[in-house]
Amino acid sequence: MNDKLFLETEPKWTRKPANFTINGGIAEIITESGTDLWQRTYYGFCNDNAPVLQTQTDEQFFSFTVKTKFESKVLFDQCGVVMYLDSENWFKASIEYENDSIQRLGSVVTNNGYSDWATTDIPADIKEMWYRLSRRGSDFCIENSTDGINFKQMRIFHLFSGGGKVSFGIYAASPSDSSFKATFSDMVITDCKWQAHKG
Repeated sequence: MNDKLFLETEPKWTRKPANFTINGGIAEIITESGTDLWQRTYYGFCNDNAPVLQTQTDEQFFSFTVKTKFESKVLFDQCGVVMYLDSENWFKASIEYENDSIQRLGSVVTNNGYSDWATTDIPADIKEMWYRLSRRGSDFCIENSTDGINFKQMRIFHLFSGGGKVSFGIYAASPSDSSFKATFSDMVITDCKWQAHKG
């Protein structure tokens, strides 16, 4: 696969935000309060209204890398990478604001209408993060990096509806009464960086 710039693939909005710009390979989203992606588990509620900008592919092996920069400041403010297939089958990875001391680097996998949430606490002064989402069939790997060079595995996961054509890209949300600017850059689709297991 030849490297592709994400924004040159003509990505489409699911729930276009009221305030955004796309220019020179950079996308900015100003979040709206009460926006989120979550399904049922533990909290009981379903939230399915966050803006998502995605492209589609039936390529079975690829990696998508994006740099995020964020000015989050209220509980649960978040932005990152997403693979939104439909309201009950999707994945997202982001940093969620917690307080002035910590924030939560984590990911959510939603299969058949139920979400999980895997997190680790990181310092609150981190305001940039790279993500790399890789696909091998219906299995996926999400990694993160603070410098865009050295990536660390966050999790490996399976999407039951992720075997054919998939949609993936970026999102930003403010579940609480908040609004902040999320900036996305260095968005590129490449050959799969997640090597096959040779056990």
